[in-house]
Amino acid sequence: MDEALLYALAAAGANLAGGLVITSASPRGRGTQRVLIAFGAGFMLAVAFLEMIPHAVETGTSAPMGVMLGYLLVHLTQHVITPHFHFGEETHHDEMAGRWVGVAALMGLLLHTFFDGVAIASGFGVSEALGVLVFTAILLHKIPEGVTVASIMLASGNSRPRALAGVGLLGLTTVLGVLLAEHVEPLRAHGLALSAGVTLYVAASNLIPEMQKERTWTSALGVFLGFGVYFGARLLTGGEH
Repeated sequence: MDEALLYALAAAGANLAGGLVITSASPRGRGTQRVLIAFGAGFMLAVAFLEMIPHAVETGTSAPMGVMLGYLLVHLTQHVITPHFHFGEETHHDEMAGRWVGVAALMGLLLHTFFDGVAIASGFGVSEALGVLVFTAILLHKIPEGVTVASIMLASGNSRPRALAGVGLLGLTTVLGVLLAEHVEPLRAHGLALSAGVTLYVAASNLIPEMQKERTWTSALGVFLGFGVYFGARLLTGGEH
């Protein structure tokens, strides 16, 4: 648990980095961000399909339902309850809509970031190698995640300190996910399956659509590069997990 907590703190730091990056965004920076989003999506899909789901299935027959539930929970919070949410930088300023729009987007991400922590703890609960792979998958989308919340809050009229506070709250919920995964029985039993569904949603329904907004070869190839790097990382962490 101590090791998982340290990794969760590192992931929370990446959230904060994303929030700070948005204050100095540039067209070149946005292009780089889109490539990194594509790369992260490929890596996350590989870890979810080839690591998290198989290990979750080994723990019991309810794993497929847990994966689906995790997927649907994130869809509910990000695209049903939350009126305005998309992954990536918000470039349309709409202060007339009210500051609550940015706060609502933040609330929509909290369940997702909580399960980031659950995923890290669940991965390390299986093996150190799986924990490192899951952490890497989560880390790859943490900076864009911070960018998302900070930019939406700024665009809806919230102050810079309030935007950074929101990003900090995302990091705290990731740490909370690690802490509760050990002590809450449903999370201990089904956390890996639930977080696999969350990971699938973030990769396939958040990151991939954001990357596809601008059809470039670099972004398209970034997804495949993410898959390729996963296999390299798997070898480095010992192959079979």
